[in-house]
Amino acid sequence: MILSIPLSIALVLATVLIHYEGLRTLSRGLAAARTRGRRNVLIAILAIFLIHVVEIGLYALVYWFADRIFGIGGFAGARELGSFDYFYFSAETFTTLGLGDIYPIGPLRLIASIEPINGLLLLGWSTSFTFYEMQRYWSVSPTDKR
Repeated sequence: MILSIPLSIALVLATVLIHYEGLRTLSRGLAAARTRGRRNVLIAILAIFLIHVVEIGLYALVYWFADRIFGIGGFAGARELGSFDYFYFSAETFTTLGLGDIYPIGPLRLIASIEPINGLLLLGWSTSFTFYEMQRYWSVSPTDKR
């Protein structure tokens, strides 16, 4: 249990940093882009999706290391976990879907209980950023052809 606490803290800090830098870079890129309007909103959505995939992947990597290398817990509900299963579990936990077909046992439960809180905050942050970008680029004028 002791190792899962610093791992949880490190994951939250790392994903917040990834998210901050990703949105900051995206914001600068959109401001400097020659395109405007709906194309920028589409680029923002796709980039934000990619940022979330990276964050989910980071959690999946830690789950793999914690399970296979550190031995601080495991997973039940599946036959033999493969690399994709760690990513799948992380994605369903990050998004709070929580199907329950794969579930952690032992100290990994702490990391798995912190991930949805982190995921909700980062998804909310992404929503706020998307709203801001849509206000800047998405015209509501009926004569707008963009």
